Amino acid sequence: MAQQSPAILITGGAQGIGKGIAAHFLHKGWRVVILDQNTEAISACRQDFGDPDNLLLITTDVSREPEVTSAVEEAARWGEGLDALVNNAGLADPDTGPIETLELDQWQRRIDVNLTGAFLMVKHTVPHLRQSRGSIVNIASTRALQSEPHCEAYAASKGGLIALTHALAMSLGPDVRANSISPGWIDVRAWQAHRPSEPQPLSASDHEQHPSGRVGKPEDVAAMVAYLVSRDAGFVTGQNFVIDGGMTRKMIYED
Repeated sequence: MAQQSPAILITGGAQGIGKGIAAHFLHKGWRVVILDQNTEAISACRQDFGDPDNLLLITTDVSREPEVTSAVEEAARWGEGLDALVNNAGLADPDTGPIETLELDQWQRRIDVNLTGAFLMVKHTVPHLRQSRGSIVNIASTRALQSEPHCEAYAASKGGLIALTHALAMSLGPDVRANSISPGWIDVRAWQAHRPSEPQPLSASDHEQHPSGRVGKPEDVAAMVAYLVSRDAGFVTGQNFVIDGGMTRKMIYED
């Protein structure tokens, strides 16, 4: 009997970094479930991937528990279990203005999607991940570690996601491993639902400010996810991996 290909569930997977991760695992022959609340992005994703047999797309708001419960049940039924969860869904507009004028609903929405959504996804996928001895990867951000002005809600949600990760590693081990990835500058323009036909090329200075010599790509994050959910990473849990081309290690002084 042929071995069943593993199943991975990716939230926020219809565009950006999540779509890059989905493309990587589809290419590797995994069964991929994408959850996204953006119906237009889901339609574009279906068109771009050609609606293969090993792809399931479900419209879901991860901050709403009834929707999460239903989506996970459908995903596990379709995938005959789940082997990995990637919590990538998040509101990606970090600048919410001065904290004196930050509305509570703006703060709460970022916490709900970026952090509570990850909690809900883990809560409802854990029974399946325990059975498969699977893995969780949370996509955080280098903004959990350093900040620009006016990004309090986003930074807090991503910092919370890193803390949630090591807590999960302690609670779920040894059955389930949990790690997080903190991407830096990742150029996702080619992976967006609304992508420019001829995007402006990044400048030489954009690339040169990275010790690696270039801006990141979704494929860079996908490669780390692939490692973390593999058996090769069986001794790796509770960790946060910064993928930023070395940018956060660069000491900057202003004259």
